[in-house]
Amino acid sequence: MSRFAQIISSARYVPEKVVTNEDLTKLMDTSDEWIRSRTGIKERHVVTDENTSDLCVIVAEQLLSKSGILAEQLDFILVATMSPDYTSPSVACQVQGLIGAKNAMAFDISAACSGFVYGVSIAEKFIRTGSSYGLVIGGETLSKLLNWEDRSTAVLFGDGAAGVLLEASETPSIQKEKIAADGTRNQALTAGFHENNSPFYGEKSESSYCLSMVGRDIFDFALRDVVANIKEVVGDELDSIDYFLLHQANERIIEKISKKLKVPREKFLTNMDRYGNTSAASIPILFDEAVETGKIQLGSKQKVVFTGYGGGLTWGSILLTL
Repeated sequence: MSRFAQIISSARYVPEKVVTNEDLTKLMDTSDEWIRSRTGIKERHVVTDENTSDLCVIVAEQLLSKSGILAEQLDFILVATMSPDYTSPSVACQVQGLIGAKNAMAFDISAACSGFVYGVSIAEKFIRTGSSYGLVIGGETLSKLLNWEDRSTAVLFGDGAAGVLLEASETPSIQKEKIAADGTRNQALTAGFHENNSPFYGEKSESSYCLSMVGRDIFDFALRDVVANIKEVVGDELDSIDYFLLHQANERIIEKISKKLKVPREKFLTNMDRYGNTSAASIPILFDEAVETGKIQLGSKQKVVFTGYGGGLTWGSILLTL
C-alpha cells in the first residue's frame, strides 16, 4: 500500500496579552497610522510568563484531543521555531516529554518563517517511509528576540503557536512542492546570535542577540524569488487553487504577490492585522482559523497552497489537496 501524509486536525494558541499599535507608541517613536499603512498590522499577542514550549504543548494537546489520537501513537513531533527555550533540549523534545509521546522521535527545525512548510515537507517523507501519525507545530516567542526601542522590527512581530496532525493515507494530499534556500543572503535577517565567551576565543563579535532585518532586501526577495517559487509549484493550476496561505509578514507583500500572479486578492487569506508576523507559526495559525470558520474544510478536496519565506534565506511552497 502506498502511504501519503494527510492532515486530519489543526489547532492554534496565542498568549492572552494583546499589544496594540497605540501601546507601542509609549515605547518608541511610532504611531498607529505609521504601522498600519506600512504593514497592515493593528495588534499582536505577546507572552508574559510563557515560553515557546508552553505554547507548543497546548497546541499538541489540542491536536490530539481533536483527532482522537493518543500521544503514544505519535511517531514523530517536529517543531519549527527560531525562538526555542534552549539550544538544547529542543522544543520538540520538551513537548514529547510533557504530553507523554514516548514512542515519538522529536526535533526542531530552524528555517525561520519557512519552518512550518519545511516541517510539512519532512513529515510527508516520514509517513511515506513507515510512520503513521505525527505532529508539525510552528511556535514562536519572538518578543524575547526584539529590541523594543527599534520601530523597524519591534512593531512587526508577535508570539503564538499552531500546528497540524498528519496521518498515513492511501490518498495523496501533497501534489507538488519546492523548498529552497540561499545562504549567500544570510545577513538579510538575523536573530539570537550566541556570543562566544570562551577564554580561548580571540575575536570579539559586534553581532547582536536581537532580531535585525534589512527590510528592503526581504521585500524584494519575496516579490522575486517567492513569486517564482509559487509559479513553479502551481504551474497552470493558478486558477484552480481555492486559497493561498502565505507567511503573514506584511500586507503590502501579499497584495503585490497577488497582482504579480494575477490571482484575485480574496484567495490570499490574511490575519496579520491581529497577530503580526509570528514567523513559523503564521501559516498554521492562519490555516486553523480558516478551518474553524469553515472557509477551509478538511476532506473537501479543496486545493490550498502553503508558502513560507524568511531568514536563511529560506522559502518554499507546497500544493495540497485537502
